[in-house]
Amino acid sequence: MQVTVVVPTFNEGPNVEELVGRLAAAVEGIDAEVLFVDDSTDDTPAVVARVAGSSSLPVRLLHRDEPVGGLSGAVVEGLGEAHGEWVVVMDGDLQHPPEMVPVLLETAASTGADIVVASRYVGGGDAGGLDGRWRHLVSSASSLLARSMFPVRLRNVTDPMTGFFAVRTAAIDVAALRPRGFKILLEILARNKVEVVEEPFVFGERFAGESKATFANGLRYLQQLTALRFGRMSTFALVGAFGAVMNLAIMWGLEQFGVHYMPAAVVSAAVTIVTNFLLLEHFVFHDLRDEGRNVWKRAAQSFTFNGVEAAVRLPFLHWLVVLTGMPPVLAQALTLVVAFLLRFVFHAQVVYRPRKNEPEPVVPLTGEKAAPAADED
Repeated sequence: MQVTVVVPTFNEGPNVEELVGRLAAAVEGIDAEVLFVDDSTDDTPAVVARVAGSSSLPVRLLHRDEPVGGLSGAVVEGLGEAHGEWVVVMDGDLQHPPEMVPVLLETAASTGADIVVASRYVGGGDAGGLDGRWRHLVSSASSLLARSMFPVRLRNVTDPMTGFFAVRTAAIDVAALRPRGFKILLEILARNKVEVVEEPFVFGERFAGESKATFANGLRYLQQLTALRFGRMSTFALVGAFGAVMNLAIMWGLEQFGVHYMPAAVVSAAVTIVTNFLLLEHFVFHDLRDEGRNVWKRAAQSFTFNGVEAAVRLPFLHWLVVLTGMPPVLAQALTLVVAFLLRFVFHAQVVYRPRKNEPEPVVPLTGEKAAPAADED
């Protein structure tokens, strides 16, 4: 098995020597090379060139003067320049342990999978190397949102945000990728029909330097999700918007007949919950109704969540009206907006969550590329 380890770098010079040394020891006996795809503005290219001169592991450097697509763009260019049948993508800061590379390759060989994901959230995996509780929370929430938006493609993936994975290059259509920001694995999984398995790993501490994660990267991630998955969530939003308008109309109408706003809100919520479920069944999650749960169980889960959510939201509505003097209908509208994302995640991850598939052994199709992802989930 010929392997290219693609390492996208941005000002990671202090990590290069340690990374190459540990990679060389880890892949001894494997036909492997390492390809640095570098967007640095410091001396990282010079460090890579110096380390390459003394390394037993073949080292190549692709320096980009224009970092198109950010880290994801660097990975895509690395996939295009790789010599190996398999590519292992990993960060250059040693938070992805080089010793895991042969483990990913062994799993690929034994399972026949197209992609082996190193996951922080399965088995003995651990995300301990993330800096602080906030980054842990952001990482977990980002993964949950991605899996909610792609319930079929990511049904066997617990960590779609990881940057550490092995991919069989013939199984994906590199030309179809539209890299942006940091999350290239999500891009690959969303646009290609592939067999995926996971291996747990412990996310380590940075060897040197500082994290490149920024608020701007977070915004780019949301843009990526929107670009990849506009279908299901937009339909969910339309159903939610219809329900919100109906909710407000019922509440307003009851108030016109002299009903107090709190009972009016309860009645409008009950009618909306039932109507929204029927619309979700037929227009949003219609393709996931045969995933092992009957309609009564789905209804019970949906009604229970929405009932609890309404029970929590109504006291907040009362607080907004009493303490701020906000008009009741406007306060109700604000609470509905806040509840939208929670409802989507719950329904995608619980009510209509697909069953996991066991990957079937596949015969490598040398040179054949997977068709672009259908808009199925």
